[in-house]
Amino acid sequence: MSQIAQLLLYQQKDSELLKIEQEIANSEERKKYVQTQSYLKKASDKLDKLEAQSQGIVARADALNKLYGEIAETLKDFEHLDELVEEGADLSFYQRNASQIIEKIKSVKADINSLVALAKETTEEYQSLKKKVITAQNQYPELRQAYLDIKKAKQAQTDEITKELDKLAKDVDPEVLRKYQAKRSERIFPIICEIKADRCSKCGIELSIADKEKVAAGKVVECENCHRILYRS
Repeated sequence: MSQIAQLLLYQQKDSELLKIEQEIANSEERKKYVQTQSYLKKASDKLDKLEAQSQGIVARADALNKLYGEIAETLKDFEHLDELVEEGADLSFYQRNASQIIEKIKSVKADINSLVALAKETTEEYQSLKKKVITAQNQYPELRQAYLDIKKAKQAQTDEITKELDKLAKDVDPEVLRKYQAKRSERIFPIICEIKADRCSKCGIELSIADKEKVAAGKVVECENCHRILYRS
């Protein structure tokens, strides 16, 4: 039996395995399991970001406290202003300082209000996300088991097909089989297609002159467009 004929038998049996794999992949059990798994991963990343954001809020709060302390220290200069003026101190100097301090106080107040709003928003988002994550975590084991049960139900079939594929593979050139499996992993199927009117029967592209010569010499070629293995019957 020729290599192409053996490969066609292999592909025919492999199509049965592919059908089972697609049934499992398209099952509601797998979809729910994968969606929950993906959600938990993204939620974990989001919680990390919220944690980093909360640390930033704390750092900003510390900076405002420090600034407030500096302003409070400056205000001590005004405790005995009356006495200083009586002794001939320049009132305009203290007026300018007072204006600057007032602006600083306004700025600190605005920053505090903004920080409080951000802290509240971050806390609410964190608590809401945490509740959803807990719910998803509680559902995850059940969803995972349902998916595993689907796979287990098909295991006997897949094992039987795999045994038959192993037998067929013994009569296929290892290098050709390697190429076949590589294309299979790229979700190309069917992998082996017939040449019709010097064209790939799957995508329709015409063979190059070099490939036509190879086919005429009885060699196996690959489609330059869809990369399938081509043969002439």
